[in-house]
Amino acid sequence: MVVAKRKTVNKVSQVPASVGEETLWAHLRVYKLESLFVREHRFSDTRGWRFDFACLSAKIAVEVEGGTSSGRSRHSRGVGFSNDCVKYNTAAREGWEVYRFTTKMVKSAEAIDFIRSLLIERGVT
Repeated sequence: MVVAKRKTVNKVSQVPASVGEETLWAHLRVYKLESLFVREHRFSDTRGWRFDFACLSAKIAVEVEGGTSSGRSRHSRGVGFSNDCVKYNTAAREGWEVYRFTTKMVKSAEAIDFIRSLLIERGVT
């Protein structure tokens, strides 16, 4: 398993990338898939929503949901969960396929294995 050694700061939002995002980016590089993905792609001008990773040619979005194992993630509670529902429903309506992975799924390589098989199925690679 490849784990990123340093955190990068997102140039757009200036928010440090999570361990899960850095690890997935490292996995994409290992499999030479990084050229297919854009990081922090803004898909909605109205709301300013971004995907952690987006394959623009296939309209495939990947989100890494951190903090889910502790139960303290904004993605799994209250307003944060509701806001994510609106975001992902809007993305689907606009033709995006959104795939969500926890940091644990990324670290175990479950996420990259899924993404690789999905790209093959779609004929993207």
